Amino acid sequence: MTRIMPEREVVVVGFGWTGAIVAEQLTEEGMDVLALERGVWRDTSTDYAVNNAQDEVRYRYRDELFEDLSRETLTFRNESDQKALPMRMLGSFLPGTNVGGSGVHWNGQTWRFLPSDFQARSHNVERYGEDALPEDMTIQDWGVTYDELEPHYDRFEKLCGIAGKAGNLNGETQEGGNPFEGFRSSEYPNPPMDMVASPLKFADAARELGYNPFPGPSANMSRAYTNPLGVQLAPCTYCGFCEKYACGNYSKATATTTILPALMRRENFTLRTGAMVLRVEKDGQNTRATGVTYITDEGEEVFQPAQMVVLCCYITHNVNLLMQSGIGQIYDPETGEGNVGRNYAYQAMSGASVFYDDFAVNPYVGAGALGMAIDEFNGDNFDHTGLGFVGGGYIATWQTNGRPIESHPVPDGTPKFGAGWKKAVRDNYNHTIGVGAHGAVMSHRGNYFDLDPTYRDAYGRPLMRLTFDFKQNEIAMSRYLTEKVAGIANAMGGREVSVSNMKVPYDIAPYQTTHNTGGHIMGETPADSVTNKYNQSWELPNLFLMGAGNFPQNPGYNPTGTVAALAYHSMAAVRDQYLRNPGPMVQA
Repeated sequence: MTRIMPEREVVVVGFGWTGAIVAEQLTEEGMDVLALERGVWRDTSTDYAVNNAQDEVRYRYRDELFEDLSRETLTFRNESDQKALPMRMLGSFLPGTNVGGSGVHWNGQTWRFLPSDFQARSHNVERYGEDALPEDMTIQDWGVTYDELEPHYDRFEKLCGIAGKAGNLNGETQEGGNPFEGFRSSEYPNPPMDMVASPLKFADAARELGYNPFPGPSANMSRAYTNPLGVQLAPCTYCGFCEKYACGNYSKATATTTILPALMRRENFTLRTGAMVLRVEKDGQNTRATGVTYITDEGEEVFQPAQMVVLCCYITHNVNLLMQSGIGQIYDPETGEGNVGRNYAYQAMSGASVFYDDFAVNPYVGAGALGMAIDEFNGDNFDHTGLGFVGGGYIATWQTNGRPIESHPVPDGTPKFGAGWKKAVRDNYNHTIGVGAHGAVMSHRGNYFDLDPTYRDAYGRPLMRLTFDFKQNEIAMSRYLTEKVAGIANAMGGREVSVSNMKVPYDIAPYQTTHNTGGHIMGETPADSVTNKYNQSWELPNLFLMGAGNFPQNPGYNPTGTVAALAYHSMAAVRDQYLRNPGPMVQA
């Protein structure tokens, strides 16, 4: 029998970055907010204290901070004519769980998308013509512009104390910053991180080739900082345990280090853990959400009524909840009908390793977002005429830490095991620099989510099925970027260079990035999207969806800055418009 709880004004599903932003904004407005998190309580000062051992086996290989695939996973295939099989081990991407979500174990690389990224279809058609976009490419404009999001980017950067150097202050180019970025209304709240040898070597080579290197925007603190909520963050110690690890020093901005300490003091906020949400419930007319049904760790089914529902899970779970709840039409790639599950995209990764004889890089000194980058080949910052692709990516050297179990760069031709391999690891560990390309992935007709007809999760629901592969646009784009990477790597003066191309077909096993996007995309009309520009469901106006699932395609940057900006943009509209007149904020 389902237990029915007293109604709340707002229920937030998932408590990572967007869940924390939504809860903070709506409780500040005076609303009663309940957040439901499937995982357990995690607090920086107790669970990730500085005396906590950053154990590679525990965190990297036994998935301490990642979701449990024995209860809920997805099936995967490259093409729709293949049989999909369950993903039984995490590999290509690493969704988080517990309070703080995936943001607990992120690197902290915090980008703004380019203005043209938000008009991906109209901009490319205007500049290159309709023929530049393949027939099966389903990219579209977002329905929101960079100018609309700029104040929300700025707000998130100040919340996090992002370290960096502006390249465009109110339209004026700034020395030392990224000259290609959209305008900024203010400088970064903190100066760039102190650079170490590897990114400086990259920057020197890039500069000699005529490029404009700049420090990567970092959520790792370059100095002590107090954010607008009064939460204090400490200077980074350059320990390098950022990606896949939690920072106990309050030196990496996460939801638990920037928002949670202030939010938990508010009497109108409640956080309930061990609550696995199974579906969103609707009224009999399918005109509004009435709340959510979840199951507790003890196996009890609970219905939580709410006047407003906000889904803040990782994108795979947001999309799955829509499908399990019968909200919207599931996308059919054969007919092109339906929007739920459409336009899944990822990131195109490639790189090169530069090996030296005597140049020491001290790889154990690092941070998740300690690096230098160039943006000449990102978005539409360069002329694509005749190249056979649209999109691009940034190129950078990050020194994130040479963790000894995970990091053992060796040159081409090294034996895979034995004495020769051990000698190569010993000789090259302290003498190798990586240069990477972080490329966009456009959306295509054949890349999507739907429900698997065969496999079910621990709750009896059909698993969500992912169909994805890199298409010719991304293959051509990645090859182009990799050539630029190789050019910089060869200019860095090493003994030899080893180039790693993007692996085709896409393989879900090796780690690449946790930058999955799409599936409940935003847009200008219900015909082409699941949500409007405010991330409000077209179908159920009191349902909002946060996260990278809103991206119609994936630009060449890390997504977190834009995920947060969209959440702030959505909540500003809720506070200014929706609460005064509940209903659709954009007329269909």
